[in-house]
Amino acid sequence: MAALRSVQYRYTVLGAGVTTYDPSIFRNFIEKEFSYIAGFRRNVDRYARSLAIIDPISDTTWTYAELGRQVDLLATGLLRAGVAREQVVTYQLMNSPQFAQLYLATQAAGMIGSPINYRLAPGETAYILDDSQPAAFVYDGSMREATAEALKLAKHRPPLLVCVGPEDPLPGAIRFDDVPASTADLPPLNRSTYDETTRLYTSGTTGLPKGVALNSLVEIFTAHDVIMHFPLTPNDRTLNMTPWFHRGGLYSGGPNPCFYLGAGVVPLAAFDAATCLDHVERYHLTFLVGAPTNLAMLAAVQEKSPRDLSTLKGIVTMGSPLEREATLRYQRVLTPNIFNGYGTTEAFWNTFLRPTDLPEHAGSAGRSCTDDDVAVVRLREDGFAPPDEWAKRDNTEVGEVVVRSPKSGFSYVNSPEQQEAKFRDGWLYIGDLATWDADGYVTIVGRKDDMIITGGENVHPVQVEEALNEHPKVTDSMVVGIPDPKWGRQVVAFVVAADGSLTADECDAHCRAHSMLSDYKRPRAYSFVESLPVTATGKKIHYKATQQATAQYAAGLFATPSR
Repeated sequence: MAALRSVQYRYTVLGAGVTTYDPSIFRNFIEKEFSYIAGFRRNVDRYARSLAIIDPISDTTWTYAELGRQVDLLATGLLRAGVAREQVVTYQLMNSPQFAQLYLATQAAGMIGSPINYRLAPGETAYILDDSQPAAFVYDGSMREATAEALKLAKHRPPLLVCVGPEDPLPGAIRFDDVPASTADLPPLNRSTYDETTRLYTSGTTGLPKGVALNSLVEIFTAHDVIMHFPLTPNDRTLNMTPWFHRGGLYSGGPNPCFYLGAGVVPLAAFDAATCLDHVERYHLTFLVGAPTNLAMLAAVQEKSPRDLSTLKGIVTMGSPLEREATLRYQRVLTPNIFNGYGTTEAFWNTFLRPTDLPEHAGSAGRSCTDDDVAVVRLREDGFAPPDEWAKRDNTEVGEVVVRSPKSGFSYVNSPEQQEAKFRDGWLYIGDLATWDADGYVTIVGRKDDMIITGGENVHPVQVEEALNEHPKVTDSMVVGIPDPKWGRQVVAFVVAADGSLTADECDAHCRAHSMLSDYKRPRAYSFVESLPVTATGKKIHYKATQQATAQYAAGLFATPSR
């Protein structure tokens, strides 16, 4: 703080006794010294004995002093292994201490950390490896076969391959425990806070992943946003029920805000409602974070076998809005403090629904966060409405959500066309359809591009349709999501068959074997039809198909694969 004060009070003499503040001094300080990793290092000292990570699987803990030491050793080890500064380190891991250490170590070494979805199909992983050209790829040993297939499909072979877990490493790979150096002799870090620190991948209108570049200031703004909206304190312990490779997993109650503040995290490798509630009781957790589907399963278990949840200060949900009746149930069964954040990989959450907004505004996504501008603009057939061309604030006119936030990445890596379509004059055009009211509460009603969210994962119908249409017996298809009590949405497909003998089992086998189709994107049921609902120009009308599918599935008119 002493350095900061000296900057704030430095003046430049203009002459005749007149002085003025010199902003360049403060700007240079922010650009060179005020980084996320510097914030973490402050906690290594001031909260040295506080627990930073509690790992339930290995029953191991790390204090901030221990974590700081391990991060420096890992960062040094990566540098000695040949990974240069500003190069990408891709890691495909479940929530784990190794994930948390890599998130910090890549920043400490001046590299770009890129956590990716461990549920991706091998072809999708290969696509990301070719797109980012990482110098190192860290994979979970339990996914050995999928990783081997991805490396086989990729044109780019990362020079450093690292295996996490007890499994035998792939040929040419080393174990994670062999990466850290024996001494942490990190050279000085001379990078700007505007340089890229983290690269997240999200699916877009093509269905293929695209990289979102985040810098150190975005890391800090995001941490501050979570800290003040929960609010989060150094005495808190959090558990995120969703994967950390998501923006909402890593940055909402995950490593990002906790390590910047001095709070503790408990990694959860795979979600299980009973285990999650047990952890609340055992580790005295104060915040749980997850998708609405997580809360539904938690409530069901808690009603059957109650745990002591008295330490919980709140549960924060993301991914989709909470329905009114569900919210009231969760308040009764789990905790009165239910929060909901709405946003994207590109810009984190941009609206927030607080317990004080309930029950009046249950079902809405809340209103804009402290540092954010959010609007619902009119829909135009000829392009995009400007940010000030608002839809009526009467909760009836449907428009498109646009946001402007300091937590946002403002570009896509290697994807200028997608970037131009989404980012306009500092505003992000999310593609979600919504209404809003006079007080700024936003209610999401659908997606412009018909994205399906199942179990917190994004599924774009076009990608699944393209995969299905490669089957020789399929003329065309349309993929939609229907309501599902467990996953939020279930993926199903209408199929126009070229051959009357086509079965649901054949379609399912084709999707399972497709190298570009993750398992969660695979349709769970099929309806064989003569035609699909389309516009006069031949464009598929997904919302009409969704309505039809919901009614027909309830009537038992969909065929379910036997496997």
